[in-house]
Amino acid sequence: MVAIAYEPKMGRIPIRHLSPQQPEDLWPAKAYAGEVVPFAATVFKEGHDILGVELLLTAPSGAESRHRMSPGAAGTDRWHTDALLDVPGEWRFRVRAFNDDWATWLHNAEIKIPAGIDVPLMLTIGAQLLERAVAQTPTSRALTDAAKAIVNTKRSPAARLAAVSGARVATAMAAEPLASLTTESAPRSIRVERTRAGVGGWYEFFPRSEGAVRHADGSWRSGTFRTAAKRIPAVAAMGFDVLYLPPVHPIGVAFRKGPNNTMTPGPGDPGSPWAIGSKEGGHDAIHPDLGTVADFTSFLATARRNKIEVAIDLALQCSPDHPWVTEHPEWFTTLPDGSIAYAENPPKKYQDIYPINFDNDPIGLREEILRIVEYWIGLGVRIFRVDNPHTKPLAFWEWLLNQVNSNHPDVVFLAEAFTRPAMLHSLAQVGFQQSYTYFTWRNTKEELEEFLSGLSKTTSDFLRPNLFVNTPDILTEYLQFGGPPAYKVRAAIAATASPTWGVYAGYELFENVARPGSEENIDNEKYQYKQRDFAAAEAHGRSLAPYITKLNEIRAAHPALRQLRNLDVHWSDDDSILVYSKFLDGRFTKNGRSDAIIVIANVDPHSVRETTVHLDPTRFGVDPGRLFEVTDLLTGQTFTWGLDNYVRLDAFTEPVHILRVEFSKGS
Repeated sequence: MVAIAYEPKMGRIPIRHLSPQQPEDLWPAKAYAGEVVPFAATVFKEGHDILGVELLLTAPSGAESRHRMSPGAAGTDRWHTDALLDVPGEWRFRVRAFNDDWATWLHNAEIKIPAGIDVPLMLTIGAQLLERAVAQTPTSRALTDAAKAIVNTKRSPAARLAAVSGARVATAMAAEPLASLTTESAPRSIRVERTRAGVGGWYEFFPRSEGAVRHADGSWRSGTFRTAAKRIPAVAAMGFDVLYLPPVHPIGVAFRKGPNNTMTPGPGDPGSPWAIGSKEGGHDAIHPDLGTVADFTSFLATARRNKIEVAIDLALQCSPDHPWVTEHPEWFTTLPDGSIAYAENPPKKYQDIYPINFDNDPIGLREEILRIVEYWIGLGVRIFRVDNPHTKPLAFWEWLLNQVNSNHPDVVFLAEAFTRPAMLHSLAQVGFQQSYTYFTWRNTKEELEEFLSGLSKTTSDFLRPNLFVNTPDILTEYLQFGGPPAYKVRAAIAATASPTWGVYAGYELFENVARPGSEENIDNEKYQYKQRDFAAAEAHGRSLAPYITKLNEIRAAHPALRQLRNLDVHWSDDDSILVYSKFLDGRFTKNGRSDAIIVIANVDPHSVRETTVHLDPTRFGVDPGRLFEVTDLLTGQTFTWGLDNYVRLDAFTEPVHILRVEFSKGS
């Protein structure tokens, strides 16, 4: 037989299935600054030698750190460790595996020597290993003493073994293992983005409604950036970090929609902000009713003073009046009768919107869109909420986001991707920093358990969920018919289950009346102005704003809630009581104390529920054999808990517990 040239792909010690890693490994895994990332690899070897496994982590600065990995469940050969990625940039990691010669010898010696098997041979091998360890770490007193003790023939074999198997030697050997057959994996990369890419509370309002005035004759005067800026301090006071504005561009007149999406607008109806473009300009223009560029930049400055970032909408579609329609007809789809196709999602029709065709002139179109994004970045915008990205080519988004983030790594894109999982996931994989999800339609205990576990464990290497509780388009039956308890439950789950969540204005006022046969609010703000008296509602106890404020205060105080990958589902005997915890080890907190939150929610907004909750305390750093104190951060009540705990949740008063586990100092 003639030997052929072949280089094995497997190292001497197999190291496989590294994570974090995106499916197919086409793009780097993703994280955000301040995220604690679980690393894992499958490592095994023939025979019975004991292995050592380490994570070698390289920061963007080039500094390398070493983290010993621990074996997971028996028989899986899976090794794990967690690491804090604290600065943005490209991080690299490798996994190193080796025969742990000392641990292998010690395991065998502790069996053979007491049994009188190969005693002189085992002690000789041990002495040789310690001699090697002293040469490797000559300053270690523990190793020097052990090397002397194991060759002291005046002592019994049992005493010589005992002298080298204590904690001092174990610590020294763990610090500098006696390694052989060392094997390293190929390097992998992680793109770490700024913290706001993964953590934040979002609030959405229409600037034209903030300060809008309705005259006695029924006509309206639009709100402006100047009047809308007066609302910013109240949004900041609720604890939100991002203020999202629907499109602020000129709105077309042709086929303008009236109230409730009708085709019969009145002379003063403002139209949908998503019908972008008129004689006043397109995607790089501001609606004259809202003000000027100077007014917009002043609005941004007010937000910055209130420690809020402003996100604007990137909606790649046009009204029939958009300048592109005449300047670049090739950017649209022309039908056989010569008309331009308008947007449809049967049975819905959007006659006021022309979708863009990305295939007729892909290079010209993408360059123009890049110019528009760069224009708004130049004005100070660093966050874009992207409308319907799933109706545009994935390759276009991969190109655009790469171009933008290469020049502006702090820019964040949120995908409004209410679509099939393959497209939703792929948008995240090619670069979107955040995504809307199916959260609004996951309402039962069973649905939420599966959904939240998936976000935390299955897709967290690439997808960051933004759990909006409502949008101008989404008013679910759960909110329509669940009353204030439903609004509390959804807000509490969104605010605690994900590091990023969002609220559309009106949620705090329990706006729950839908247009018949739809999931949209009646008198939808997309098509008309809307006046709200937030202060009066709060003064009369008819506002959820204090509750939302409390949720954001809890989020700010508890670093465990600013993590994505640490959610663990627990159990209850009731099919409407959802239980999960979030835990952050004290190694990763600023004060060195562990942080653990247990959330228990009655997801039936129409009932009082009594049940037993069953916990696995090891998931939040507590020995299962001991009792521990928990404090409800919403009510201030304190309870003594253990593995099994009685719970009563009244949907009409307090449908949710948000419990802080009380750790002693140093925990």
